Amino acid sequence: MALKQLVEKRNELAAKQAKLEGIFREGRGPDGKGKDIDLDLITSLKGSQGDKLNEIRKLNEELDSLGREVEALIVTEKAAERVQEEHGVKATPAATAQPKFQEQPAEKSFADMFIESEAFKDWKPGRRNKSISCEIKGGLRPLLKATFETGAGWAPESLRIGRLVEEALRPIRVIDTIPSGSTSQAAIVYMEETTVTNNAAERNETAAYAESALALTEQSSTVRSIGTSLPVTDEQLADVPQARSYLNMRLPFLVRQRLDGEILTGDGNAPNLRGLNLLVGAQSQAKGTDPEPDAIYKAMRLVRVTGRAMPNIVYAHPNDWETIRLLRTPDGVYIWGNPSEAGPMRIWGVGVVETDAQTENTVLVVDTTFTQLFIRQDVLVEIGLDADDFTHGIQTIRCGLRCALVGYRPAAVCKVTGM
Repeated sequence: MALKQLVEKRNELAAKQAKLEGIFREGRGPDGKGKDIDLDLITSLKGSQGDKLNEIRKLNEELDSLGREVEALIVTEKAAERVQEEHGVKATPAATAQPKFQEQPAEKSFADMFIESEAFKDWKPGRRNKSISCEIKGGLRPLLKATFETGAGWAPESLRIGRLVEEALRPIRVIDTIPSGSTSQAAIVYMEETTVTNNAAERNETAAYAESALALTEQSSTVRSIGTSLPVTDEQLADVPQARSYLNMRLPFLVRQRLDGEILTGDGNAPNLRGLNLLVGAQSQAKGTDPEPDAIYKAMRLVRVTGRAMPNIVYAHPNDWETIRLLRTPDGVYIWGNPSEAGPMRIWGVGVVETDAQTENTVLVVDTTFTQLFIRQDVLVEIGLDADDFTHGIQTIRCGLRCALVGYRPAAVCKVTGM
């Protein structure tokens, strides 16, 4: 049932994408290649410019909603496949209750204590005395004849707080968008259908059946290793408890960040992975004089028609996405929403991942269901001694993982160049 809904929603998404692309082409003039969108040129939408813009935004919101539905159905379908393979469902442990913290009463100020004192409460207007004398316990320091200040006594002690401000590094955004699996092999070997000659045809009685041709080719993706190390003194690990937890957190991040970039831009030369940008057989769409959204739509069409796939994600450098997000009509109206709005991280109903791991001026359109990341060894942190480290009181911490990246159908990937 979920598979049927997925096909229906994908077809509906493709139809609305084509409709919005036609509206934009209409607004760019007779040849459909103008840089700006003139709402007055759009005749397929009725009403004023404001009405037309609202209709465009409404259609774009429908694309976003359909895109999310398609993504949810894909997740549901894959979950059903895993359950069917495993013949059971693993229960998720219930979340433990969070402890409740009691709020500490705030300390009272001198003014509060003065107002609450008995002397103030007993004072009545009209009394001859103009002042009130009362004792406020715990609030006033005794009068000293000589001031004992920091210059003559102790300087104030300053303790370092526990917060650690990390260096601003590129966040990890790509790994979680690629389907993953595990392997115990040194390489991922699979068969690819490389020849399909379909000569199926109608035939008369007793006539020979037309002969078709099929051919398969074995493909392989080698497991690669990504890792790093850091020498640390015995004293640092022993004297600063936070050092060990910091290194156990930071080194795995560095390894995963490297993998995050390799998935997109690895050149495939050993020991590098072959990233999606450099898959042999991946398609390419030059931007040329097309507006950015049009070029991306054409890349999606190539993925659908030539790759026989359904694009579900767009990888873009933040500088390239900025150009698209700031598109305006000649009247200065923002196409993708006013600056006061969050704006959609989607285009043509497909989710967009902003990451500077992607090559600038190149946008990548992908159907990730035809890619997979196989983990041979997950992130592992180990401590050992190297050469004469023992006599020098040094321990070497190393961190690494082993994995293979497979692009089953390169034509399900299309690069938009010249953005």
